[in-house]
Amino acid sequence: MDSIVFLIVRRMRQPLLTLLVVYAVAILGLVLIPGRDADGGVWHMSVFHAFYFVSYMATTIGFGEIPYAFTDAQRLWVSLSLYASVISWIYAFGTILSLVQDRTFQEALAESRFARRIRKMREPFHLVCGYGETGTALVQALTRRGQHAVVIDIDEARTNIIQLQDLREVVPALHGDAALTRHLQEAGLQHPSCAGVVALTDDNDVNLKIAITAKLLNPRIKVISRADSHDVEANMASFGTDHIVDPFDTFASHLAVAFQAPCLYLLQRWLTGREGVALSEPVYPPRDGHWVVCGYGRFGKAICARLAGEGIRVVVIEARPELTGQPESDFVAGRGTEAETLNQADIENAAGLVAGTDNDANNLSIVMTARQLNPDLFFVVRQNQHDDQDIIAAVDADMVMHPSSIIADKIRVLLATPMLYEFMSLALYQEDAWACELASRVSALVQDEVPNIREWSLDAGHTEAMHEYLVHGGQYTVEDLLRDPWNRARSLQAIVLLIHRRNDRILLPEVTTALKPGDRLLICGSRGAFTRMEWTVSHRHTLEYVKTGVDRPQGWLWRRLATHKGYRR
Repeated sequence: MDSIVFLIVRRMRQPLLTLLVVYAVAILGLVLIPGRDADGGVWHMSVFHAFYFVSYMATTIGFGEIPYAFTDAQRLWVSLSLYASVISWIYAFGTILSLVQDRTFQEALAESRFARRIRKMREPFHLVCGYGETGTALVQALTRRGQHAVVIDIDEARTNIIQLQDLREVVPALHGDAALTRHLQEAGLQHPSCAGVVALTDDNDVNLKIAITAKLLNPRIKVISRADSHDVEANMASFGTDHIVDPFDTFASHLAVAFQAPCLYLLQRWLTGREGVALSEPVYPPRDGHWVVCGYGRFGKAICARLAGEGIRVVVIEARPELTGQPESDFVAGRGTEAETLNQADIENAAGLVAGTDNDANNLSIVMTARQLNPDLFFVVRQNQHDDQDIIAAVDADMVMHPSSIIADKIRVLLATPMLYEFMSLALYQEDAWACELASRVSALVQDEVPNIREWSLDAGHTEAMHEYLVHGGQYTVEDLLRDPWNRARSLQAIVLLIHRRNDRILLPEVTTALKPGDRLLICGSRGAFTRMEWTVSHRHTLEYVKTGVDRPQGWLWRRLATHKGYRR
């Protein structure tokens, strides 16, 4: 607001001074120039009457209420004053129009409206810094779940496009530099309803600055940041950044899980996938034979480290080793798009190939060339641009690594259902047969679509009826919770994956496990199952019916009728 006032005062200073001078001179002339009254005597206009006359004369409203006719001298002065005032007003209006069209003024006005809107927000929201592919995917995922977001991006085109997107929630957006503390504060960094900050810009230094600023100015909120460098990760961690997401290391760890426990990898993809998306098929990366990695950048290095950890021989193809460095493993200098280079890497006897350059066209060419030489290869393809999704899908690769999607999906899970990553961490200690059995159960529940994942707290704020029932000594088990409130003999299509109880974790609890006040539950199931479970935990009458099978009439009239007729269900 201060900047807007400053711009108006600075730009309008000269026109206002001009108007003031013209008005003052015109008024002074009317006061000093003598007129004649009805009797022919000398008459002078008062300052008030002169100001009144000049006010409607200068604005060209018209004339009137003049007690006496003007003399020629007065008429000459009024004519000169009229032209001078009109010119002054044209000058002032021209300056106003120029000010309104000024980009700096428009940005200041938009910034002021944005800040005022943020101050009025009462619902919890997440501040998303950076609205590229990753930020767009994250905001869409959050709004689909009814969560609120605020966006800040240095690219005005990105902030403007939010108004055209079909988002379920209104998302305020600020065109500004997230590296500036002032812009972060205007975007709600210190707002009581700010639940977290997500740094998703393409610049590691900017993400680091956002993470540091957020932790220093608002230590209570959760800070999640993207980082493509191990040095930056270490720096962020030293300032207490809650979660640091590296898409290359994340995918490499997923590939390692696929080697070690294919069912667990499949389960992970199902549980962390976007709702409504078709269930993915299992993948089985081969171990028998060496792998060819094309591109030794950040992604290639992460993949090579994981493959080496699995005891798999790796041959690296890199066209510019002077920039990326030369690996310790087998190395071929050249482009993976050329058959000669692939043959030097012994592609005919290879088990898998990673097309991991930062150019989608090159990655597609690598896959097509390698497939002609060895159609039995296991293909891993890096997708750099979201718009290339269709052509990447057309090559039918076994695994696709899209950095933006990996970051968005991981952050979405961290914000919406943080217990899910806790569940996956515990699942890593289980046998793959355990994961296969659970995957079969999940598939039976939801058929062909990714299941819904919800995190519930059995407290007064979220499940009032259930919490009150448990506090007063009521006994409720997992089996009771999963009963259909419309037909208690039928079980809902849902599985309780994890119970978080103080310092205890119960992985896949038995149906006989008793629920306790304050328990946090991670549940997987269909959308309809959650709707019915919400009805159970929110209504005492339904809760008791599910537990006992007795439908007690509610209200005085129904109780009297039930007593009279011996009504029982």
